[in-house]
Amino acid sequence: MASERRHVPLLIIGSGVAGCSAALTLADAGCDVLLINAGSSLDDGNTALAQGGIIYKAADDKKDRPGGLTTDGRALAHDILDAGHGYNYRKAVDWLCRRGPECIDTLLIGRAGIAFDKNADGTFNLTREGGHGRHRILHKADYTGRAIIDGLAAQVKAHPRITSLKRAAIDLLTTQHHAPRSQFRYEVGNRCIGAYVLNEKTGEPETILADATVLATGGVGRVFLHSTNSECCVGTGISMAWRAGAELSNLEFMQFHPTALYDERHARRPLITEAMRGEGARLLSAYGEPFMQRHDSRGDLAPRDIVARAMMAEMLQSASPYLFLDATRIEQDLPTRFPTVFGACREIGIDIRTEPIPVVPCAHYFCGGILTDLRGRTSLRGLHAVGECACTGLHGANRLASTSLLEGLVWGISCGEDLTRAALHGRPLPKRLCDAVPDWCHHGDEHADDPALVAQDWANIRNTMWNYVGISRSSARLNRAFADMRTLVRHIYDFYKKTHISRRLVDLFHGSQTAYAITQAAMRNTQSIGCHHRVD
Repeated sequence: MASERRHVPLLIIGSGVAGCSAALTLADAGCDVLLINAGSSLDDGNTALAQGGIIYKAADDKKDRPGGLTTDGRALAHDILDAGHGYNYRKAVDWLCRRGPECIDTLLIGRAGIAFDKNADGTFNLTREGGHGRHRILHKADYTGRAIIDGLAAQVKAHPRITSLKRAAIDLLTTQHHAPRSQFRYEVGNRCIGAYVLNEKTGEPETILADATVLATGGVGRVFLHSTNSECCVGTGISMAWRAGAELSNLEFMQFHPTALYDERHARRPLITEAMRGEGARLLSAYGEPFMQRHDSRGDLAPRDIVARAMMAEMLQSASPYLFLDATRIEQDLPTRFPTVFGACREIGIDIRTEPIPVVPCAHYFCGGILTDLRGRTSLRGLHAVGECACTGLHGANRLASTSLLEGLVWGISCGEDLTRAALHGRPLPKRLCDAVPDWCHHGDEHADDPALVAQDWANIRNTMWNYVGISRSSARLNRAFADMRTLVRHIYDFYKKTHISRRLVDLFHGSQTAYAITQAAMRNTQSIGCHHRVD
């Protein structure tokens, strides 16, 4: 069966807040966009799972310096730098603080019509989360991400210049790797020219050539045993960019959310939003005693890396697999303010109005990724990256709560603006270059992607990453992880080469390579800082 080929001006891989924001920005400017996502719908990624909120601005915010940040913008920059242990890229921090409110007003409120919660007087109901010095966070109850992606996805589906397809990305196309004639390397140099993708309906790979490609593939949490992430978050973008030669950065900084619902029946741990602690909930030990004040003067509102480590210390001391979050002190109506958490807990027989919630830290947000500038441009020509798969330097060594949705929005819009200029004034890929790129070639025809074999490989990856490259690390643990992952990656590579391609095999391949890259980055950084906590 002949593989389908197409040539598009702009290819965006991933449909979360970052991918949709970039697509809408480009399409509104008159550019044609192909948006692909691996899930069954545009909302299958992590955006829909975000509960707490998105940073906006404090109610008393004002501009007291011409051309500079607002008063709350400066305070927010301080909080981001403090949470990130000063490891942040200062220009990225200022970019977010400067552009954030404008992007929310324009795209989320004005364009997508997101109805964030308001007070009786019509003002926004701003909340506060760990690490924040002020109430500056917009929310829609405790399903803010769901409200945002629903609004953006509706705009994407209705736009005549955006075509969306269900496809799983296999590999990036580059002139260095996929243009067989050496002449193109001299004329073009190494640049990204699209991607191989898998059509799961036909079971066949397809070739998509693109004048510009944007990776918005989300996070990597599912390479760890316990995670709050969506099933598709296996590091697809990290794996593809690594092989293509794009520069990666800060891969060792995996943020573990302190509070996920402890329930053995779920593969994905349901998130318990940090906003609950912002509203007055307290963490309790296995014996029912508050403990955070012993670990940090900010108590339950300390940054996430500190809280997660404190929880692990308490769990080890008590030999308990989980701790508790007591929300009974919150004065608001819990089913109304936190309906998602209330419903998830009710499913396992817990009434959060009268009972504490069993919680455990989980792999949550990736602070590293594909190195980009303020416009999402990577070190590989023709390739941009936005959202959780990108490393803008904003988060430094640890992410401040509620910056993730805003980062995806700001960089999605910035990337769209940058690519609009290139699309309207640049030149498309030469036809002879497009014609020279071969279709995907099956290296093997064995239909051996036995679910039991794949499940065992995933179990090895996830247990290795959780036990050795988890919340606390040491040289001994990382060396063991490196040795185990090196053997496993070689085994999976051979398996991948001889087996007929399938979605489960593609995900396994991406996940194994991403885990290996994270392990190597953690080994190289001997400093203990933020999410990268080394006990030695």
